[in-house]
Amino acid sequence: MSKLLSTPARVRPRHSIDLRDRLQGYALYLAGCLVFASGATLFIHSGLGVDPLDVLSLGLLEHFPLTIGLAQALIAAVCIVIWSVWNRRRPVVMPFVTFLLCGSLIDLMLLADLGWFASVPSLVVAVLLCSYGSALIIMSGTGIRAMDLIVISLNQRLKVPFWAAKVGVETVLLALGWLLGGPVGIGTLAFLIFVDGLIQPFMAFNTRTLHLTNHGLASPGGVGAPVLEGVR
Repeated sequence: MSKLLSTPARVRPRHSIDLRDRLQGYALYLAGCLVFASGATLFIHSGLGVDPLDVLSLGLLEHFPLTIGLAQALIAAVCIVIWSVWNRRRPVVMPFVTFLLCGSLIDLMLLADLGWFASVPSLVVAVLLCSYGSALIIMSGTGIRAMDLIVISLNQRLKVPFWAAKVGVETVLLALGWLLGGPVGIGTLAFLIFVDGLIQPFMAFNTRTLHLTNHGLASPGGVGAPVLEGVR
């Protein structure tokens, strides 16, 4: 009995834990992109308004000879530069991978016949999917969207609650887009209020109920150290 008590428990090798966490992070990332793209597709199908990023993108198109893709890439680049200078870290490229991946998935999903899905129910489901997909991408710590990198920095450095930082950043995008002539609809406000407001509760649910590791934030809404792919 004393021998049993004195024998140390078998400890799982550190490298196996790191590999498991990394694989979980990639799985969360891919699932998040798929879920977010599904929600974005339904947002477009609803015809009730676009998200704040698209409002700014379409506003830029009113004044510059760009495409939506180029406008969004430009906005992402500006956000990454701000994040890089603020945190004194090298710029990251994975947000552009997320941009291309989600965009490609949306293009594919728009080929489906969604005529049976009415506008208002489509908007409701879109809100849930976009918020949950965003939560998964942030929790993955991989390819976090450029705007969300700034949100995380606000959360860490200035201790702004995650949901408040998220709404604040998206409001800035929305205001700039509206001033430039971008379209604003009820769907835009739904995205700003509900999608941005639900991301933090969904992260908390995934952590506490599904026991998923939050690689993007040590604790949703807290001031944790992010584990960002390519920024360690």
